[in-house]
Amino acid sequence: MMRQAEEVLRRVWGYDVFRGRQAEVVATIASGQDALVLMPTGGGKSLCYQVPALMRPGTAIVISPLISLMQDQVATLLQLGVRAAYLSSSLDAHEARAIESQLLDGRLDLLYMAPERLVTARTLDLLQRVPISLFAIDEAHCVSQWGHDFRADYLGLAVLAEQFPQVPRLALTATADLRTRADIIRLLRLESAPVFLSSFDRPNLFYRILPRLNAMEQLTDFIRREHPGDAGVVYCLSRAKVEKVAAALQAQGFPALPYHAGLPAQVREANQTRFLREEGIIVVATIAFGMGIDKPNVRFVAHLDLPKSLEAYYQETGRAGRDGLPSTVCLFYGLQDVIKHQQMLMQSEGSEEHKRHERRRIDAMLQLCETTDCRRQLLLRYFDEHLPQPCGYCDTCSEPVATWDATEPSRLALSAVYRTGQRYGVEYVVEVLTGKRSERVAANQHDQLPLFGQGQSLALKSWRSVFRQLLAKGLLQVDGDGFGTLRLDPSCRSLLKGEVSLTLRQDRDTLTAQRQARGRSKAAVAVDSADQPLWLALRACRRALAEAQGVPPYVIFHDSTLLAMVEHMPLSLQEMRQIGGIGDSKLSRYGEAFLAVIREHVDALA
Repeated sequence: MMRQAEEVLRRVWGYDVFRGRQAEVVATIASGQDALVLMPTGGGKSLCYQVPALMRPGTAIVISPLISLMQDQVATLLQLGVRAAYLSSSLDAHEARAIESQLLDGRLDLLYMAPERLVTARTLDLLQRVPISLFAIDEAHCVSQWGHDFRADYLGLAVLAEQFPQVPRLALTATADLRTRADIIRLLRLESAPVFLSSFDRPNLFYRILPRLNAMEQLTDFIRREHPGDAGVVYCLSRAKVEKVAAALQAQGFPALPYHAGLPAQVREANQTRFLREEGIIVVATIAFGMGIDKPNVRFVAHLDLPKSLEAYYQETGRAGRDGLPSTVCLFYGLQDVIKHQQMLMQSEGSEEHKRHERRRIDAMLQLCETTDCRRQLLLRYFDEHLPQPCGYCDTCSEPVATWDATEPSRLALSAVYRTGQRYGVEYVVEVLTGKRSERVAANQHDQLPLFGQGQSLALKSWRSVFRQLLAKGLLQVDGDGFGTLRLDPSCRSLLKGEVSLTLRQDRDTLTAQRQARGRSKAAVAVDSADQPLWLALRACRRALAEAQGVPPYVIFHDSTLLAMVEHMPLSLQEMRQIGGIGDSKLSRYGEAFLAVIREHVDALA
């Protein structure tokens, strides 16, 4: 069986060996068993069902949550010579009937559809009339209310176990903690299925988190210095901020496009199409721009607001470097992020259990931001994975964090919150600490407090850093009144009494830190200057072929395949066949075109 699987892998995808636990999953599904697969973004989850789909009789049904994701997967499979199609609301009745006819005639290897379509009586009746090789449930964490992207339509997928008990079912996800995994198993009826848990580590991603002071200046400096001309995604929480940031980047000369659910559908589609099909486009987006993005050469992901959880952060940063080449993920994080998230939690109408769960998720996200240890170790620990040594490939490893004894300033900050009646936000309390006699301070007679002006030895930004970290550590809380009102948490009592000390991060000037860090992320595609002409010529050839067919360039070949061509310079189809990522179909379609580019380059060197 595995010889057959390896032959399919080599013939269709152009790879000689499976990665990680792919081979085990393929063997399990190909033999007719169910499985739950947890594999990082870019780890090759799709192959886990696509290879068995070509080994087993019948059509594989793939449940996917987004039309754009289906379209991308189908376009890629068609390039590989695989008979694939999708059924979605984007098709008219005639197109949908034509695809259903292909299914009934046995002319499809894989058929993609959304969960809400699959669970309809009409679709289930259609599927009962044809041989089904397997069911693949992608983004399976959507079935859990504890997951970061719950979708009620996924709950109906339990019907597959009832109506198709002999067809193997494969659930796949890149992000699921223990509670979410338990939900997937229970709700999708996978109690007897083996669980394949791969490492969540993305070793090609350089993690960096910086205090946010001037977000636009920091962002533009980051892109210019580390990723000029690269494709990237910038995430913001609000639609208004998305449009503001996109406009600001455009004004600075960057090819930036906005994307959020409030834009007209045709604008969203046009912007996403440009991002997928053109090189170097930057999309500024809310999380509405997410799961459907399968572009492999996104070289950076930047967050200008704090994600709501580590699951969301991992999923969103996972859109960078899906091709395995070095990429950077950068989060600019500030005091207002902590206040906003705590306010949202306080205002939530969920149950107390739900609030406790959300509190734990926020606390884990804040811990990642404020840690002085290896970020990768902490991130992987959250997903129950142990990394024995610091990674050496994140900002805290590359530039160890300076700390300071903040016991007395922290006690002073907590005392100021208490003495002002726990009725004000950070900015007001800082006014009192730094001795600013504003109209409001004077009216409240807080300039008469003994601690008024006792904090003048610290700069304004340093006080904001202290309050940010006290909030992140849970020593302070924010009321849900919408004004950012601070109150003491009972856990601060031992610090106020002088029973414990407190060490905090020492924030450096963020732009200076960015500029000193440049180069340490090693996140640019490395091509020697002598090879640049060939690299650019191969990219131009790929772009021309893609434009002629109306598909994204990466559907032709990934950057990693072009880099291998640069390195090995094959001069015959036989030599080109040895390069990873070139299967029989692509060799036949594109081999001669790329060989002509390489031969021309070699002749020029002679």
